[in-house]
Amino acid sequence: MDFNFKEEQLQLADAVRRWIAKDYDFETRRAVVASETGSSPSAWATMAELGLLALPLPEQYGGFDGGALDAYLVMQELGRGLVVEPYVATLLGAKCLLLADDGARFGALLERVGAGAAKLACALGERQSRHDMRDVATRATRDGESWVLAGEKKVVLQGAAADVLVVSARTRGSQRDEDGITLFALPAATPGVRVTGYRMLDGQRGADVALDGVRVDATMLVGREHAGWAILDEALDHGAGLLCAEAVGAMDALFTATLDYLKTRQQFGVPIGKFQALQHRMADMYVHLEQARSLALLAAVRLDGGDAGERRSAVSAAKYRVGQAARFVGQQAVQLHGGMGVTDELPAAHWFKRLSTIELALGDCDHHLARFIAQPGFAANLGAEAA
Repeated sequence: MDFNFKEEQLQLADAVRRWIAKDYDFETRRAVVASETGSSPSAWATMAELGLLALPLPEQYGGFDGGALDAYLVMQELGRGLVVEPYVATLLGAKCLLLADDGARFGALLERVGAGAAKLACALGERQSRHDMRDVATRATRDGESWVLAGEKKVVLQGAAADVLVVSARTRGSQRDEDGITLFALPAATPGVRVTGYRMLDGQRGADVALDGVRVDATMLVGREHAGWAILDEALDHGAGLLCAEAVGAMDALFTATLDYLKTRQQFGVPIGKFQALQHRMADMYVHLEQARSLALLAAVRLDGGDAGERRSAVSAAKYRVGQAARFVGQQAVQLHGGMGVTDELPAAHWFKRLSTIELALGDCDHHLARFIAQPGFAANLGAEAA
């Protein structure tokens, strides 16, 4: 398996890195987070100009047919730069539309996404569902040529910024059945949609979305009726893969910042990096980072591999290991910085908060460990190794 990146991929990553250094530095990012919307129209326009929004889209919608490895490199740079724009939310929504093969219905919308003229978000989680996106209590009832949606979605990533929401609703079956989930592309301005936005721990924006008798035309159905889970299963893996790559970038930057701090902070007349105990802790951080990097890269490869079982196993393994590493690297970095490690003026605190949020997003460590173990063949392979 070739893990060498192409020259074009490295050039794109370098372009993103230079843009962040020039126009999205730490102080600029703090101003964006403190703004009313929590995002920057100029930054979004630049991301569109760089081709980041069109990267995963097919050529027929003005895209570049980019794969998971392309997105992996981009997300690493966005993680290093602590970029808070609604990139992951929009790509996750676009992935749902693409997996449904609904270009005939949503081709114009996807073209607008690639051009930076539209933002998407996925309204999936509910009060009782926690990490299980099959747990859907929101109902969609057919009424002639339309559907009527009623329910509430919680902690919708960048939901207040979205022009269109991809909403999951139950059209038949019990609350936790995979069968009977249907997806709808719902314009945020539709009557009956109430979006309440708020700032989250890491500076990103979340929202609660209330659906009060929302009437949706049948043309806004994403994919087939009752068959939304097959789309969500794969799309959520892609979203988790993006978050793993972002976490690797954030950990890399946090590790480097901590190492620089140990080289400059003096105690007893010498840099504290001279103390062997702190060197051991940095070595442990490096091991966690590299293991997380390897599994995140493997997950990106499996996302484009076509085998659903391998994809699920690789993504859950990566999300679990990256989550563990994010917690360890973040906590160690804060401790090694001392009291400065939790101040708002230091980037280290913001990387730590973002890593803490990524660990919980789209399934925490416990969720993905259980999912990994539940994959077919795991118990048989474990028994064979024990024998």
